[in-house]
Amino acid sequence: MTRLILWRHGRTEWNLIGRFQGQLDVDLDEVGVAQADEASHRVAAYEPDMIVSSDLRRTARTAEPLSALVGKQVSHDVRLRERYFGTWQGLTMTEIREKYPEDAERWARNETIAEPSIERFGAVVDRVTEGFREAAARVGDGGTAVLVVHGAAARAGVVGLLGWPETMWSTLGVLGNCHVTELRHSSTLGWQLGAHNVA
Repeated sequence: MTRLILWRHGRTEWNLIGRFQGQLDVDLDEVGVAQADEASHRVAAYEPDMIVSSDLRRTARTAEPLSALVGKQVSHDVRLRERYFGTWQGLTMTEIREKYPEDAERWARNETIAEPSIERFGAVVDRVTEGFREAAARVGDGGTAVLVVHGAAARAGVVGLLGWPETMWSTLGVLGNCHVTELRHSSTLGWQLGAHNVA
């Protein structure tokens, strides 16, 4: 059985104040650094054979203590980056409601956003799922890979690997900072969700 352990990055200041980060390269705050250091011991218990991280600083920094603990180098994959939020990046939800009220309403209803600069969620699913599948192929049958990811990217990869229809995408809760989701693959059952949003 192959396992993918999705580990969301530690907290950033923008997480704290509710500012959309997207692909802006925001680093961890002090709490996020402490979260990564503490959680790395729990993630190390999965005995990863490989660590792959998004190339953004908040994920790369989260991966560092795990790398030191298990003695594995971190490789970086741009496909694991967060969803690109275009004109929303750097804004809070309050600011988005003021500037883009109709799209803010669509967002609240989990509907497609009209703003063309924002990456379509289906495109995120395709991009991240491809990265997940490649990591699974690299680690091989019986191996475990830790993928250090972002909230929306993690959701996209999960629904992509599990083959969930678009109508179900919003039913998967957001992965908390430094929480993990476990995906397992068997030759008979395919991909399964082993655990989600575990602290």
